[in-house]
Amino acid sequence: MSKLLSPSYNFIIFFIISRLMSIIGKLKPWNNPSIPYEILSLDIASKLSTNSDSISETSTDFGKIVQEIPAAVLYPSSINDIVELIKFSYGLSTPFHIAARGHGHSIRGQAMAQNGVVVEMNSLNNNNNNNNNNKNESYRIRVSWDSSLGFYADVGGEQLWIDVLRATLEHGLSPVSWTDYLYLTVGGTLSNAGISGQTFRHGPQISNVYEMDVITGKGEFVTCSKYKNSELFFAVLGGLGQFGIITRARIVLDKAPTRVKWVRMLYADFSKFTKDQEHLISVDGLDYVEGSLMMEQSSLNNWRSSFFSPSNQIKIASLLSQNGIIYCLEMVKYYDDQTANTIDEELKRLVKGLNFLPGFIFKKDVTFVDFLNRVRRGELELQSKGQWDVPHPWLNLFVPKSSIMDFNASVFVDIILRQNKTTGPILVYPTSRKKWDERMSAVIPEEETFYCVGLLHSSGFNDWKILDEQNEEILNYCDKAGLKIKQYLPHYKTKEDWIKHFGKKWNIFQQRKSQFDPKMILSPGQRIFN
Repeated sequence: MSKLLSPSYNFIIFFIISRLMSIIGKLKPWNNPSIPYEILSLDIASKLSTNSDSISETSTDFGKIVQEIPAAVLYPSSINDIVELIKFSYGLSTPFHIAARGHGHSIRGQAMAQNGVVVEMNSLNNNNNNNNNNKNESYRIRVSWDSSLGFYADVGGEQLWIDVLRATLEHGLSPVSWTDYLYLTVGGTLSNAGISGQTFRHGPQISNVYEMDVITGKGEFVTCSKYKNSELFFAVLGGLGQFGIITRARIVLDKAPTRVKWVRMLYADFSKFTKDQEHLISVDGLDYVEGSLMMEQSSLNNWRSSFFSPSNQIKIASLLSQNGIIYCLEMVKYYDDQTANTIDEELKRLVKGLNFLPGFIFKKDVTFVDFLNRVRRGELELQSKGQWDVPHPWLNLFVPKSSIMDFNASVFVDIILRQNKTTGPILVYPTSRKKWDERMSAVIPEEETFYCVGLLHSSGFNDWKILDEQNEEILNYCDKAGLKIKQYLPHYKTKEDWIKHFGKKWNIFQQRKSQFDPKMILSPGQRIFN
């Protein structure tokens, strides 16, 4: 028995058809059952895209190893667009997954959402490019001062650290903790930890945040800090995107130096190398301490930086031919006009007593910005050669101090040097546990001092599996030898591995997931709960 449609019902049908017609140029026919067709009636519908370019760009990442194809991509023009998307999914009996994508610098698909929606966070920056009082400062990077906090910057989660640096330098200020590479988003690094050679002094980037705005997996917009909604605050910092999307972070600032003294010293003895590193992070004076490996089969100057002159490279190559592997200790001291007259004496004091190889100390004097942005030059050079957008089967680890000698003998020497597969920088440098807050989600070894180890491989598209197999060999060795390492930028294939990774934090991690993202909508690419 049929009935005539009421005028109000006709109007609703007309409205939906009009709505669909208005976005037909931006969306393909909606044929993916994982996301209900009703999403097209939302205010955000015109900002959703299913075109091939959008899907292709968000289905891979810097690692070029994993491919996960989303059903759609959201290009938000405001925070409310993200809230609306998450609330819509949360209200469904079978919600779809949502992943926030910053610069896409993940390695194993952590910012992807198979059959879900990827949120292109950079779109917020594109749509909020109005300037405030400072013509060079982004609308979503604002520098302020408070009597209790001092100077700080309120920064959009989508902002790149290089842009944060440029904006804060306009005020003679800068953040204190960095990553080696600055073309990463604030939200992305705070979801992991954000580490570099400054970590021993200032802690990781997650230890230098006063406050955040976060959209939870329920679609709730929450401002949190150590003192307000603290459970969410500590959950999100190092939380791998599992509890919310960071849309604003209040970052610690300090007076910015103008120049740096940059020193590299070479060692043939790993014991002396680590002893000197541990000494340098225990004394006052330095602003940055890192270390790296040099091997005969790898380039002395790689994409991290170009440091050694051609004549020095010849000298170092001769040393490498004798030893096969040598260790480079890297340290930096910041200065400005007020301390320029004393910087050399201060550096001489810090170097005194170190056990590097005589004659193998190299120095540079560069601007503060050039030092922090040192990787960018190498990136542009590799891009020009088509060698940047290639697979990166990276492995990043935290190794307890008590295990670092065994790690050197069995991993650096016996596996990496012997197998001769190295195709990128290898970092190794110590940091201190006391600079990390145990309440945060980030996981580190139990010992007071531990080493950050980065195997930053690059490969061709057909041979990345060879390096990945080497990574598996390293992890298996560490497990069998009981070295109690922790992965940084972790990637595991089973829930049991994740439970082992989090250790005593697993129960609270689960509880926080149930509290802030009970339907497990966010960051499916981490594969922790799915």
